[in-house]
Amino acid sequence: MRDEIILIGPVQVGKSTVGKLLAKRLKIKLCAVDDLRWKYYEEIGYDYNLAKSIDEKLGFFDGLYRYWKPFEAYAIEKILNDNHGCVFDFGGGHSVYENDQLFTRVKGILADFHNVILLLPSPGLSESIATLKERLNVKSNEEFKLNLHFLEHHSNYDLAKFKIYTNGKSPEETAEEIIQSII
Repeated sequence: MRDEIILIGPVQVGKSTVGKLLAKRLKIKLCAVDDLRWKYYEEIGYDYNLAKSIDEKLGFFDGLYRYWKPFEAYAIEKILNDNHGCVFDFGGGHSVYENDQLFTRVKGILADFHNVILLLPSPGLSESIATLKERLNVKSNEEFKLNLHFLEHHSNYDLAKFKIYTNGKSPEETAEEIIQSII
């Protein structure tokens, strides 16, 4: 079993901020999947022109987001295999899979990790929605559609080994709670 920390959860929950603090405190590197993913997408034929066309035709959520999913699963596998002794920040979407085969694949990859931590604002869905809407400065659910999907979808909850709630805590307090949870 691997002991690295993997942070998952919706956009603006604090994964990047807390990940940086954990990496600094534990004196290990931070691997942000959003920064590393394109290299791996390209390895299996990511087509930027096709992606642009899909986005223009179907929009982000119904088109481009769904096009990304097989590439995301591959990137997760490669990033976790290529990097060790890190804090991994998955970004908002790399832990959410609508396709059962892709979800099972990612679940299998993460089975070897003790510390898959789901960050959420609070245990209550409505409070979490309100918090994340405020952080993203959106006024409607339509604007918030993708992040609402990340928050409500079963993937994050099924993959997580720990849940940590961030409301009412500083990022430093959240990082400390994570450290205390995994030792």
